[in-house]
Amino acid sequence: MVKLNKIYTRTGDDGTTGLGTGERRLKSDPRVEAYGTVDEANACIGIARVHTASSHPAIDAMLGRIQNDLFDLGADLAVPDAGKPLGYEPLRITATQTDRVERDIDLLNKDLEPLRSFVLNGGTPAAAALHLARTVARRAERLMVALAQDPREHVSRDGLKYINRVSDFLFVAARSVNDNGNADVLWIPGKNR
Repeated sequence: MVKLNKIYTRTGDDGTTGLGTGERRLKSDPRVEAYGTVDEANACIGIARVHTASSHPAIDAMLGRIQNDLFDLGADLAVPDAGKPLGYEPLRITATQTDRVERDIDLLNKDLEPLRSFVLNGGTPAAAALHLARTVARRAERLMVALAQDPREHVSRDGLKYINRVSDFLFVAARSVNDNGNADVLWIPGKNR
């Protein structure tokens, strides 16, 4: 269990931070950018939950599980697999977590109106917040993919699948809280020419 007694340590005053392995990296390092953006997506989901807690309790519960999983993903990214024993079992995202998100997507998607166009980010406050969380999750995914392209780095395939599915979930959840798609704001190509 994590125990935090002191919030500031001054060890990061030089612009570095410690990975779970003890290795120090610059705070601008691509790995730190990736797990920092996962944390940002998690914060955006927290804002969305302010709007879903009372109006959409089932979706709110799904979002709560995703928030916990996103901490798991951050831990996965913060302890890169270098192929060496660590003396402990690092926390990793698993396929079962992605499977659960897929089941949640399927559950919500079955009641949605079919799309006739791309959806603009908006509608209800809950939907707007979920769309924002989705775009941040997509940015986290892009950063993870870029990190995985570096032959010196390792990003788990399960972690990549998970963040991809989370952004899919957030899109479907946004449509769901928009009266199952009936209150979606649709893109009209060339409308303002």
